Amino acid sequence: MSFSWTPHRFAGGALALDVANSVVLRDDSARRIDRFAIGEQMRDFPRAAAEFCAERALFGDIAPVAVENEPDFIALREAIDHYFRKRILDGGDDQLLAGLLGALAKVLREASPGTLAAATAHSALRLIAMPDPERMKICGNCGWLFIDRSKNRSRAWCDMAVCGNRAKANRHYRRKKEEIP
Repeated sequence: MSFSWTPHRFAGGALALDVANSVVLRDDSARRIDRFAIGEQMRDFPRAAAEFCAERALFGDIAPVAVENEPDFIALREAIDHYFRKRILDGGDDQLLAGLLGALAKVLREASPGTLAAATAHSALRLIAMPDPERMKICGNCGWLFIDRSKNRSRAWCDMAVCGNRAKANRHYRRKKEEIP
């Protein structure tokens, strides 16, 4: 099966969230896909981020993560997901924040400037300091993290063109099925 990084895969609104969203169907162990488990996909991510990521103007072209730094980068990705998911659902957790800050410090000490790891760490720091954290949400369809930048803060899906359409089509199908005698 062929895979490519498309604009939909950068629906998070911040590089750190797009990195966290590199795990598809995170809560479904049977269907879970870790896009960074395939080295080529992880190496191609920075080029696609420079084209599609909402923060591309901040980070520009970024280099892939050095092979020796990959385990720390993956640990950072998981800390980002755990902390922000908990913050959205329950308002945060000091233990998870401490874990995220530790992962950020380790990556910033070891990663070269201009790499995906360093840019992701800076993006996560910006999210921690985000002035309106209630804008961060979890997609009602796929479970990805995203920033709701809509005027009335009512966005429910990471990407209307994909997840929004799927949810609406599913709802329509269920209604039509209920109408059949």
